[in-house]
Amino acid sequence: MKKARTVEEVSMDPAVQQLLTKARQEGVETAFDRADAHTACGFGATGVCCNHCLEGPCRIAPNGKGPQRGICGASLDTIVARNFLMKLTEGAAPHAEHGREVALALLEAAEGKAPYEIRDPQKLLRVADGLGIETHGREVNEIARAVALKALEDFQQQTGVLNWLRYRGQKKSVAKWEELGLLPVNAHLEIAQSVTRTAMGCDADPLNLLLGGLRMGLVDGYSGLHMSTDLQDILFGTPTAVKAEYNMGVLDAKKINIAVHGHLPLLSEKIVTWAKQLRHEALAAGSEGINLVGVCCTGNELLMRQGVPVATSFSSQELVIVSGVLEAMVVDVQCIMPGIQQVAECYHTEIITTLPYVKIPGANHVDFHPDNADEAAQAIVRRAIANYGKRNPDKVAIPTVKTEAYAGFSVEQIVGALSALNEQNPLTPLLDAIVSGQIRGVAAIVGCTNPREQQNVGNVAVARELLKHNVLVVATGCSAHSLAKHDLMNEKGLEYCGEGLRAVLKAVGNAVGMESLPPTLHMGSCVDNSRPADLLTAIADTLDVPIGQLPVVGTCPETHSPKALSIGTYFLAHGVDVHVGVSPQVKGSEWVTQTLTGDRTDEELNLDKLFGGKLIYETDPFLAAQKMLDRIDLKRRALGLSVAGDAPQPEDTVEHL
Repeated sequence: MKKARTVEEVSMDPAVQQLLTKARQEGVETAFDRADAHTACGFGATGVCCNHCLEGPCRIAPNGKGPQRGICGASLDTIVARNFLMKLTEGAAPHAEHGREVALALLEAAEGKAPYEIRDPQKLLRVADGLGIETHGREVNEIARAVALKALEDFQQQTGVLNWLRYRGQKKSVAKWEELGLLPVNAHLEIAQSVTRTAMGCDADPLNLLLGGLRMGLVDGYSGLHMSTDLQDILFGTPTAVKAEYNMGVLDAKKINIAVHGHLPLLSEKIVTWAKQLRHEALAAGSEGINLVGVCCTGNELLMRQGVPVATSFSSQELVIVSGVLEAMVVDVQCIMPGIQQVAECYHTEIITTLPYVKIPGANHVDFHPDNADEAAQAIVRRAIANYGKRNPDKVAIPTVKTEAYAGFSVEQIVGALSALNEQNPLTPLLDAIVSGQIRGVAAIVGCTNPREQQNVGNVAVARELLKHNVLVVATGCSAHSLAKHDLMNEKGLEYCGEGLRAVLKAVGNAVGMESLPPTLHMGSCVDNSRPADLLTAIADTLDVPIGQLPVVGTCPETHSPKALSIGTYFLAHGVDVHVGVSPQVKGSEWVTQTLTGDRTDEELNLDKLFGGKLIYETDPFLAAQKMLDRIDLKRRALGLSVAGDAPQPEDTVEHL
């Protein structure tokens, strides 16, 4: 058995270190302990193990020794490409289901069957207009119903192209995808065909399989990311900047603590409402009220719109329970560790599942559908209140660590802030800063934390290194939690910024009454990666260039989920370079690896030649940052923009572009 890591080797977060020490002292096993006990399968880690039928599993030794084809005859390249496509499908499917769930909730709300209301009618009108829906003279709910039905077409139609792709896709990118035959018809059809092509005896062409992966990226991007964000903004409001708190110190020993965890905010929004309305029952139980905290992306959703504080991210989700003060953890879908139930059994915490297709052995279940949202939320809050009296004072230990952070920077919020500098053309100040070199480029840090990796280190190191070199950083998902916990979403983090970037952040911040914008801009949950995509589309359209020509990158230093790969593939299809710091499990095939990373030296196809962006796999965060900076500079030069160290180019202007 491998030697267990010290708590310092597990995470740079002192709150996680404290609670992990407590868990080990109390004999409670967590994901970090299980990661230390496991040895990764060398065949699976390189993508060369195939278990798609009952002839195998077949394993191809990358060193050339032993069988070099599966029993069916599948080549090494086919096996690796097929496994990669399967991971992308597993990533895209939950996001597409997310979009479908929200579309159904919007439909039921519009028809008066679910207790939700339209909180952003202006966004509803903008989305309806983008989808070609007539709005003149129609009631809000009638328009909302039409938008919901248009969304559901993206899971039903048998011909045509995804409505949300036609609406949100940049025209120059869409033309390229159409030329390559990559335009998806409907999300469920594409997912079913992707599963079919990875089955034994089906698609065996590695190039065709990789192109299928790009198609999955588009399904994720438009049926998942864009649709979910748009419809959630319509239902719950478009986020605006909010100041909130991060880390385990947001737990309150004097209150009833409820953690909401997962990705789908339909129920958690109602829990916020009923936690307020049932406060009198919490007081009657002897507490001082009800304290809601977020975990993972449900936490991001409530943080942006309701100011609910965030306790922690994916890899340390079990440690919220180890605090001894959590009465209930309410989970919906995606990134829910089954291990939370085993940890909860050591304390008084009740794990409550809420969706019929996401259950955990030993957990209790409160069935949620949009039409019973109020009833389900009331039942959950009352169960938490009932659990308060079961708390064991001897097991209570709350870290005092917490950090203030600004969150909720939707595209609308960013454009609104920039309009304080230029009301007529809000993007002009940002473009001017990029042209002048004050902002060298833009990076989106997205995705996860991973129990095998030292928590937060990759996310924070990459961010600090990019900020130091004047790259504007936006963040989503659990990576946003990493950056917030380490002062990269408040004024303290300005010390990590280069002089040019710091000046821009202060100028925009001052224009809207703040000391400065934070060093990194929190743009939301995993599905909200549509927001940076929309921002890039607006910039590229203003400059009349494809998105792939912009000096921008995406990075996921600590990913654990196939969703991060499918999101990354969505950006690769736009020509954006994407870095991952954890192996995407393709290196068993030199052909697949070089096709994705753009390193092929012959005349054959690779992503960089086809789209202008490539996959960058680098585990060292400092080397990764340098590689991303090199790619940013490459694209700046291609646009005729100066790069530090180059000869000055005084003709650099937006008009020149």
